[in-house]
Amino acid sequence: MNSQISTPRAGALRHALGNRQMSMIAIGGVIGAGLFVGSGSAIGMAGPAVLVAYAAIGLLVVLVMRMLAEMAVAAPGSGSFATYATREFGPWAGLSIGWLYAYQWMVTIGFEAIAGASIVHRLLPPIPTWLAALVMLASLIAVNFGRVESFGTFEFWFAMIKVAAIVAFLLVGLAAILGLFPGFAAPGLSNLTGQGGFAPEGWGPVAMASLAVFFSYFGTEVVTIAAGEAKDPANAVRRGINSVVWRILLFYIGSIFVIVMLLPWSSTEVAASPYVAVLNELHIPGAAVFMNLVVLTAVLSCLNSGIYSSSRMIHAMALRGETPKAFTRVNRHGVPTAAVILGSAGGLATIVANYFVPSDSVYQFLLNSSGSVAVVVYFGITLTQLRFRTRVDRSDPGSLRVKMWGHPYLSVLVLVALLVVTAGMLVSADTRLSLALTLLVTAIAVAAGILTQVTRRRGAPAEEEPMEQLDGQAI
Repeated sequence: MNSQISTPRAGALRHALGNRQMSMIAIGGVIGAGLFVGSGSAIGMAGPAVLVAYAAIGLLVVLVMRMLAEMAVAAPGSGSFATYATREFGPWAGLSIGWLYAYQWMVTIGFEAIAGASIVHRLLPPIPTWLAALVMLASLIAVNFGRVESFGTFEFWFAMIKVAAIVAFLLVGLAAILGLFPGFAAPGLSNLTGQGGFAPEGWGPVAMASLAVFFSYFGTEVVTIAAGEAKDPANAVRRGINSVVWRILLFYIGSIFVIVMLLPWSSTEVAASPYVAVLNELHIPGAAVFMNLVVLTAVLSCLNSGIYSSSRMIHAMALRGETPKAFTRVNRHGVPTAAVILGSAGGLATIVANYFVPSDSVYQFLLNSSGSVAVVVYFGITLTQLRFRTRVDRSDPGSLRVKMWGHPYLSVLVLVALLVVTAGMLVSADTRLSLALTLLVTAIAVAAGILTQVTRRRGAPAEEEPMEQLDGQAI
């Protein structure tokens, strides 16, 4: 594909995102609000051994993204793994995983809107949470109604702010660990190995903490969704996903290492807000306000990505005939407006509910209803890659530009690890309800997918799109 911005055909998206924007979209997908806030509860459960949980789950995510890169570089498109599932298993699979993924983002949009509104309310108490959430969501819907470059530009700067904040945190933290920060005595290894040792509560809590860690990584796949509107999709996907390794090492494991080195793991301040706790310990003024603004940026980035990802998934499914044709239509900027509206519906419904129901109730409802769709999506990616690689190795060996490491052994290892994560959710009382809701939603999605496929075959088989077309960049 050349580097020129293409004019969309009817129903087609514009290829307008540059490599710089794609790189930042990939980075923004890795750094979410879960890193800044959710890491505190994981540290409280596992102690310093939470580093093992972050490393292990990080490795799992890296392997899943490598599998996705293998398929995405071969056939980049906004439908990403849902398109590949359709090709390898049939429309029922693409429809199921596509709707599950869109549903996950719809719920996440509402969840993040409430979280962001709570931050705004803390900083500016006169502003009610429902109004703050409505303004944020409406603003980002407007951004997504414009050219895709608008989404890319906003995501670029959101990611830049998050990266700058974490890099500054790491530099300050490293200076404190080495005893180079003024007025702070380096604690050495006392926090890492003291208070009961490296795994003070044993390794069982480390496994439970891994469940929380798992969901904080979700979002790394957004760059493959955006590939459908990139100027150079194959190279952008390859570069973006290949760099996931160092991002996880630097942003997640690096910052968690700083926290557990500088503060006791059992500190209540760490559990509440680990980054603020470190900055307060170093007597840096305005730490709470600064981190609240950074977390708010992460929330806005998540809202922006959520609206974009859900709408593009819905649009891609419509192009394959798996959702109503109305969602194929794009405006003069090449934006699927009907899909953007549907993709934002979950957030809008949440704000309406938040007007009548206390925020904590809405927050808890969203946590439970979102379930564990990420696990199902990763299952789908892994099974699809195994089928895809077998087919390609048989029909066109040596054609892949990016290959999964250690295939098929590491791919099978990922399946086993995902089964372990699922078993852990079944054992834990805190996640059992989420797992049950996810299985229910998945069963509904699969049933709808099978029914749609059967109906299409009986009704008009001659109009069904040939599978070979899904290998190209039409989507």
